[in-house]
Amino acid sequence: MRQILETYLSYVKQNQSGSANTEDAYYRDISRFIDFLEGEGINHFQDVDRFVIQNYIMKLRSGEMGNKPLSNRSLARNISSLRSFYQYLNHVFDYQVNPFLTVKTPKLPKKLPEFLFVDEIDSLLESIDLSTTVGLRNRCIIELMYGCGLRVSEVVGLKCEDIDFGQMVLRVVGKGSKMRMVPFYEELRDLMLQYQQSKEIHHETFILNARNQPLTTRAVQYILNQEVMNAGLTMQVHPHMLRHSFATHLLDNGADLRIVQELLGHQNLSTTQIYTHVTVDRLKKIYNDAHPRAKQG
Repeated sequence: MRQILETYLSYVKQNQSGSANTEDAYYRDISRFIDFLEGEGINHFQDVDRFVIQNYIMKLRSGEMGNKPLSNRSLARNISSLRSFYQYLNHVFDYQVNPFLTVKTPKLPKKLPEFLFVDEIDSLLESIDLSTTVGLRNRCIIELMYGCGLRVSEVVGLKCEDIDFGQMVLRVVGKGSKMRMVPFYEELRDLMLQYQQSKEIHHETFILNARNQPLTTRAVQYILNQEVMNAGLTMQVHPHMLRHSFATHLLDNGADLRIVQELLGHQNLSTTQIYTHVTVDRLKKIYNDAHPRAKQG
C-alpha cells in the first residue's frame, strides 16, 4: 500500500499544479489512512468498504487517529485527499469502487479573507528604503502582490520577458499553467525599471536574492515580516493578505466582479465572490455606526 502511495505522489507531482504543501498534505492524509488500515488488518485498498470508512472518520473525529480530534476543515481535507486518491486507483489500477464518493464532506463556514486598509498599505510601502537594491526589490515584491494581485508563487516565478514595460502589463502563469494578462500602474513600472537597472547581473527571473538566484516563497514571507515590523504595523501579515487587499480595494472602488475574477486568475466566479462579502460587511458596519436610527439599537 505504501508503494502505491509513493507512485501516487509521483503522479501528483507530474500531473497537477498543486504546491509542495499540497503534496505534503496528501502524504500525511493517506499515510494516516494506511496506518489505520494496517491496524485493522486490512492489506489492500480494494478491501475498504463504507463501514471501514465510518470507523476511520469516527477515529479522526475523536482524536484516536492522530494527536488530536480533527476540526471539520481538516476532516474535509482528509476526505477530499482520499477521494482523489481512490479516483487515481480507479483510473490507474482499474479499481471498481471509490468508497469515499458517498462520504459527505462536513459543511464549512466561509472564511472571509483578511486584508489591509489602504492607509496600512501606504504605511508599509512608504517605510521601505528605496536607496538600495534590496529596498527596491522588497518594494517590487509587495507592490506586485498588492498592485497586481499576484500570488507569492507568481511573484517569485515572474520572468523578465513576461514584463511589458511599454504596454504596462504582466504575462502571469498561474495555477494549472493558465496564463493571464495583468496591467500595472506607472509608479510600479518606474520602480521595476529602477530595480532591474540596479541588479548586478541579468537573470531570466525578475526577483532575485543576495546570491542572484530566484527567491523562495518562504523568503518572501520573511521579507514581508521584516518590512511590516519596520513599518510599525502590529498585525501579522501574510503574502496572500496583499492579494486579498488588491481584490477588496478594487471592488470597494466599483470594479466589476468579473474583471476582478480575470485579474486574480480565478477559474470560477464563486471563488471571487467571497470578496463581495467583505465589502458588504464593511458597508453594513459603516451604516450601523453612522446612521442615527441604526445606532439606537
